[in-house]
Amino acid sequence: MNFITDAAIKAVKELYNTDITADAISLQETRKEFEGQLTIVTFPFTRFSRKSPEQTGTEIGEYLKANVNEVSAFNVIKGFLNISIADEYWLNTLYNEILSADFAEPQANGQKVMVEYSSPNTNKPLHLGHIRNNLLGYSVAQILGAAGYEVIKANLVNDRGIHICKSMLAWQKFGEGETPESSGLKGDHLVGKYYVIFDKEYKKEIEALKAEGQTEDDAKKNAPLIKEAQLMLQKWEAGDEEVISLWKTMNSWVYAGFDETYKRLGVDFDKFYYESNTYLLGKDIIEEGLEKSVFFKKEDGSVWIDLTEDGLDQKLVLRADGTSVYITQDIGTALLKYNDFGMDKSIYVVGNEQDYHFKVLFLILQKLGKADTNSLFHLSYGMVDLPSGKMKSREGTVVDADDLMSEMESTARQRTEELGKVEGFSEEEKNALYHTIGMGALKYFLLKVDPKKRLLFDPNESVDFQGHTGPFIQYTHARIKSVLNRAGVDFTERTGVSTLAAEERELIVLLNQFPEIIAQAAEAYSPAVIANYVYELAKAYNKFYHEHSILQAEDEVSKKFRLQLSVASANVIKKGMALLGIEVPERM
Repeated sequence: MNFITDAAIKAVKELYNTDITADAISLQETRKEFEGQLTIVTFPFTRFSRKSPEQTGTEIGEYLKANVNEVSAFNVIKGFLNISIADEYWLNTLYNEILSADFAEPQANGQKVMVEYSSPNTNKPLHLGHIRNNLLGYSVAQILGAAGYEVIKANLVNDRGIHICKSMLAWQKFGEGETPESSGLKGDHLVGKYYVIFDKEYKKEIEALKAEGQTEDDAKKNAPLIKEAQLMLQKWEAGDEEVISLWKTMNSWVYAGFDETYKRLGVDFDKFYYESNTYLLGKDIIEEGLEKSVFFKKEDGSVWIDLTEDGLDQKLVLRADGTSVYITQDIGTALLKYNDFGMDKSIYVVGNEQDYHFKVLFLILQKLGKADTNSLFHLSYGMVDLPSGKMKSREGTVVDADDLMSEMESTARQRTEELGKVEGFSEEEKNALYHTIGMGALKYFLLKVDPKKRLLFDPNESVDFQGHTGPFIQYTHARIKSVLNRAGVDFTERTGVSTLAAEERELIVLLNQFPEIIAQAAEAYSPAVIANYVYELAKAYNKFYHEHSILQAEDEVSKKFRLQLSVASANVIKKGMALLGIEVPERM
């Protein structure tokens, strides 16, 4: 509301003969317990007025009320000037902006951003941790698109390395030709099964060697299985046809399984990168860095970077034998992605256990002159726990993504049927609804929390039609659509309403904030900003719904106006939830 800021600048000039700029005015939303919609903090102006914060606020309030048509009233609480904006202003906002077809539609800002997320390993299925990663990445991409960026959604697949060879070797030794078709297992589950088998057999060998007198460290190195897996990796890197063929076959099983999971989860990608294609990248950049004295060589021939002046330590970037390490590959892959798309920003959605790695990577890219401080961002997120405890993948006790989604749909079915919300639905419509509610519950629960926070996911709590949940918001949308479907009026024509009830005003004020909320969420890379806003909007609509009759309104003008408010609310709820990757049902 720039007009309030401009008027406050004039007030200070006329009342206290002092020139101030817009950034000297702290404008915030009025707290719910006070009258008004906007609050100006008056403490900074007391040095000009030489009066108390209360008296200063009163003088500025009186000036605004006398000189600004949109200001209908004010009150002062200590050093806070609470301003009430006239109903006419909010009605104009509703009809001229909120109800227009292009409200909160993206305005291209000319910037391109890549969001890299998912990054699975092809030796096991996706699990609960991957779900948080995928949902965060997809939602951030949606939000940035809504904020005007051109977005590329990327997935860097870890499809090579010793862990991949473990699954391959175990299948070769113990699989007896088992395939997804012969076993009835999804491909990623089948390959994951052999990763677990490898671990169990490897542990048996370690115990046997320890019983023969070897130390645990020696037993881990000398176990025949791990030696075979290392040999298989060497053969893969040498291009052995038999190993490569097995690798391609098993990876194809995994990708088919991943595609199914991604589709069910409702996420997608514009570009896939594969470590099998990128693991040799970056070595040429090391040479360039040596010439620029960004890196230095030790006596054994290994190449390092010294980041001690930046508060970090020395970091190896090339081994003495000339082979690369992860950071080298990541430098090369970062440049490959830039060469492919020339983006202005690159966002990496990766768990917080990699915080240090990304600090090092970004510093190296900056020192090489390949990136500036604002073009790289690590969207670091905390682990997800279940009430039963932390996940452990190698023991085969991982919380599988597919199983969790099935459990969510089953819980949604049970709750929905208990509440009798599926009367008149066909079986196909019921199943679609259970999927929508189950996924809405899962996604909302994981996205409403700030990404940096570790969270405890409770499937039962997430499917609650009354709490701070996805299903509560979904049910609110279905309730609005039910009202609208029974109404049958023209929603675009302006009504003769001139005064607003408190609940109507609150709804318009909240709806008007939506574009700014999108901008805030994009700047913070935080879906939680959107999630919590949509919840507040759904709560405000329900309050309005309970306080004011819509279809049985006291007159036709009020009925039509409340229906228009309902249309606007449904539109924003639907758009907001879509930014979280959540569908909203038309009926429940």
